[in-house]
Formats: sequence, structure tokens, C-alpha cells
Amino acid sequence: MVGLLFSCRERSGHRIIVGVSDMLKNPATKYRPAPAVDLRDRQWPARTLSAPPIWCSVDLRDGNQALAVPMNVAQKLELFQTLVNCGFKEIEVGFPSASNTEFAFNRRLIEENRIPDDVTIQVLVQAREDLIERTIESLVGAKRVVIHMYNSTSPAQRRVVFGKSREEIKAIAIQGARWIQERLHRLQGTDVRLQYSPESFSATELDFALEISEAVMSVWQPTPQRKMILNLPCTVEVATPNVYADQIEWMCRNIRNRDCLIVSLHTHNDRCTGVAATELGLLAGADRVEGTLFGNGERTGNLDVIAVALNLYMLGIHPNLDFSNLGQIREVYERCTGLTVPPRQPYAGELVFTAFSGSHQDAIKKGLAEWETGTRSHWDVPYLTLDPADIGREYREVIRVNSQSGKGGVAYLLETEFGVELPKDLQREFGPIANDQVDALGREVRGEELKAMFWKEYVQRTAPWSLIHFHADGVDDLFECRASMIRSGNELALRGRGNGPIAAFVHALAEAGVPRFEVTQFKQHSLSEGEAASAIAYIQIRTAEGTTRWGAGVNTNIELASIQAVVSALNRL
Repeated sequence: MVGLLFSCRERSGHRIIVGVSDMLKNPATKYRPAPAVDLRDRQWPARTLSAPPIWCSVDLRDGNQALAVPMNVAQKLELFQTLVNCGFKEIEVGFPSASNTEFAFNRRLIEENRIPDDVTIQVLVQAREDLIERTIESLVGAKRVVIHMYNSTSPAQRRVVFGKSREEIKAIAIQGARWIQERLHRLQGTDVRLQYSPESFSATELDFALEISEAVMSVWQPTPQRKMILNLPCTVEVATPNVYADQIEWMCRNIRNRDCLIVSLHTHNDRCTGVAATELGLLAGADRVEGTLFGNGERTGNLDVIAVALNLYMLGIHPNLDFSNLGQIREVYERCTGLTVPPRQPYAGELVFTAFSGSHQDAIKKGLAEWETGTRSHWDVPYLTLDPADIGREYREVIRVNSQSGKGGVAYLLETEFGVELPKDLQREFGPIANDQVDALGREVRGEELKAMFWKEYVQRTAPWSLIHFHADGVDDLFECRASMIRSGNELALRGRGNGPIAAFVHALAEAGVPRFEVTQFKQHSLSEGEAASAIAYIQIRTAEGTTRWGAGVNTNIELASIQAVVSALNRL
């Protein structure tokens, strides 16, 4: 491969290459595999999820700090209320020591009594005395809080950022825990829970993560009645999700006084496996999950809480969060953050309940029809893991049509949007016709465009035959009809007999010299209600040579609609 130098700059006399296009032929010369966890009797692979975790939204802190333009107080207030409405009982509202805006937001929540009695606000703080002091000030008067202290623990952080040994890093955590403990008396009347995160846990040696966590526990002295939250974050994904699960199980099995802890997960999405890491971490023994709506966060993002919650829901486990109006939640999120939910975002994206493939569309249509009969007790619709209606989506979103679509999708749109119920054989005939026209357009088509294609191909066919007048009288099985038609500019008067109006009209056409054909299929139904209600008729004819064609007619008179359908089929021969 040819390397392309994107840019470079000078720093302290050294030239720094910012970007080169080459990938290494042997990446093992630069990168190394993640170390495995020595856990040969791991238990998590045999477990199944059966209950939701404790949820904590970090949208207002972790999500907010990842925005190019952080939210202002008004936007944070709106998103906070949305999170409360979703059912979050723990919400990390910010980093109050980071800026005046963050501090002011905390105070406004508390002083304006905006926090429901059953909701706990969480605040993040580093293990630094001045920041801890400011954080305590921000919480005075709150009813329920979690003070979340962290310091980074991985070898790279110890070496590159702090230049400190393991013992020195542990001393930072111990001192920070003491500073918080010494100030708790200033939060009289506040229900305070303490949380510690060995940040970069996923890249930290397990024995050191255990050592530093137990050191903080020794200061805070949690009990089974007054548990401490131990957050074990996958701050940066450096391994496959099973390795993270092994780390969580190892910690749960080896840390002392496990019954005094709420073990929490906080996964990021660097390897695009944040959801998997969280689900496996729950199997491994964790009790709590931190994440954001739609996965907003640093780099590739945080865990998408909605995805994990609805993954549980589609397995029959209520997540204790309410996403029944997911569209409105998405609207608030996009307005407050300035971000856009991708069209393929699980559950919430514009296209996630959409099928373009013809075979998928047909299966979905049949599955939905079966579900509507009420014969099944549990949801089992092909390609749809849950009922879109449960989260505020609509069935009309399920199937859309482009050049990859088939007869099932075409039929579904015509039926759901316009009440046009095409017979199966007509679906097979019109499907390729519509597909060719959509293919020529090179884009997705709307329902109105699809209806126009059908009307042009079937309903509006007036050449070479055009019906001017039709009248039939009959008793029992004998009908006589009189009709006038135009063919190639010439008007013809027709008369015929048969056992019904359609049969009489077919006989009249034969008497006028039209090559003989027979009606092989006939279906009709109403299109709308009211005095001006229209009916649509579908008729298939077959010639003596075996050629078949469908026709369709629409009229307020159902008899005339069927005669127009015969003319339509005749014109399409």
C-alpha cells in the first residue's frame, strides 16, 4: 500500500505525523491481545437474565461533556424531566465542580424542588479536595444523592498522566474517600450514598483494582444495610465482551464483603460491543448499569440504555423504564443535544422497523396478519423482535418500497394506506411492474406514488377500449345487458346475455367480434365509507391461448366497477 501523509506539525523540535493511511501488514508488531482472566470455572455463561438492573442515566454528565456545544441549563432541565418521565430513579446530573453552569444546574434542581422524592441525583468528582469541597456545596438541601468519586488506575494512566506508582495511586483514592467522609456532616437531612470508580478498570490489573477498591471500602465502611456502589467501568473497550464479563465475575467473587456492595457497570463502545459487554457483565454478577439515551458519550459513545432495556423487554422482562413514547424521547434528545439519532439505531432509528427486501416484507405482512387474529399468545412476527406499537411506533412504518422490494411490500402499502386489498395473483402480476418503475426512479417511493402506478396500470386504462355506458337487467340466472363502448375512436353498441352482469358483458364483447376469453377470478370490496363510498373490483381473464391478465375498476356502483375491471383486463391483453 502507498502511504499518504495527511499532516504533520512540529513540537519541541520533533516532527509529529498526525495521519498516515497505511495499515500494518503485521499489527502484532504494534498492538497486543488483551490478557485473559484466569477464571476457569466461570459461571456467567450458564446464567440467564431474569430481572432488570438498577439504572442510572449519565446523559447530563458523561453525555453532556461529549457534546461539541454542551447543553445550557434550560436544555439540561428539559432532558432531566424527560429522564424522570422515563422512570430513571438515579440520574447523574453533572460535574458541579467543573464549571459555574454545572454548579448552577445542581442548585436550581434542588432549590426549585424539581427532583421527585423517589429520584436520586448523582454527581461526579475527582479525588481532589478543592473539587470535593465545591461538590458538597452544590448538594446542600438535596434529599437523596450519590457522590461518585473516581481516580484512574490503569498502567497507562499511572505512567503517562500521573507518573505515580500503584501505592501512590491508591493513596489518592484513600485520601479522596477521607475528604468526602469528613464533609458528610454538612449534608444533614440528605440521604447520601457513596460510589467509587477505579476509572479505566477494564485496562487495570485485577489484583490492583481489587486492592484499591477495598482500600476505599475501608474508609467508607459500607454495610449490607448501607451499601456502597462500586462502579467497574469499561472506560475504554480493550477486549471482547467475554473478557469484561470475566473481570466482573472475578471481582464479585474475590472482593471482601460483596454483600455490602452494589456492583455497577459503565461501558463505552470503542469496539462497538458496549451493549454486549453490559449484558454479559450483568450475567457475571453486576447489579447496576450506567449509560445514556441512544449511547451519547465520548469517542464512539456510552452504552445505549434504551437498547439494553428493550432487549430485556423483548425477552419478557419489564425493564422498569418506560419507552412507550420513544419518538417523543428522541425528539427531546435531539433538540437538547443537537445530535441526530442514526436511522439504524436499535429500536429508535427511522428504519429499524422497515423492511425493503421483498421476502422480508411478505413475511412481516403475514406475521402481522396472524397476530391480528389473536390466535397466538406470544409475539412471533418474522423480522420484528417486538411489537413496534409498544414503543409508540406505527405499523405503517414497517414496510417501505424501493427497487429491492417485492410484491409483499407493495401489497402491504396499498392495503394499509389506501385499503386496496390486492388478490394474491394480482400481487404477483403488479409486483414486477411496480418494481421496474421504482428501479427506474432509483429511490424509495411513497405510498401515494405506488397507488398512482397501480391506477395508471389498471384503473385508468382507456385504450383501445373505453366504456361509455352499461346497463343490465335480469331475473334469477338470466341477465341481459346493453353497453356502448369506443374502440379506436369508433363507438360500438353491444348487447349480450349471461347468468350475471359480468357474464352478459363478456358475451356482448364476443358478439362484437372480440376474441373469446373467460373470467377466472373476481374479487371486490369497498374503499371508503359514506354516501360517496367507492368500490374496487379486480377481475382476471384468460384467453383461449391461456394468456391471463388482471384488470381493476373503481366506481361508486359496484356493478360498474366490475365491468370497468373487465375492460381494464381487456385493454391489458
